[in-house]
Amino acid sequence: MKDGIGEGYTREDHPDVASQLFSAYSRVMEVRSIASIVGEEDLPEIDKLYLKFGEEFEHLFINQSFDEERSIEQSLDLAWKILSILPETELTRINREYIKKYYKASDET
Repeated sequence: MKDGIGEGYTREDHPDVASQLFSAYSRVMEVRSIASIVGEEDLPEIDKLYLKFGEEFEHLFINQSFDEERSIEQSLDLAWKILSILPETELTRINREYIKKYYKASDET
């Protein structure tokens, strides 16, 4: 995939967004494991945001139905909407230029 995405192929932010989604979803899996032991209510706020991100990512992004047609631009916009659940400081795999251009904090949406 990495050789067929990004500027000149898809949108310039595609590789960074894909990497950040993968990284954030990995964190969701870790947080879910911890929550199963200590309980969700005892998690730090940032971990609760990751759980919210995970729910939205699974519901809106991964579970795209077969009859739902979504362009790559629409998918990337949706990815940004979901990533914007997390604080900007958590987006460590995305170029700052793209964050400035596409990130909208949850309270801005």
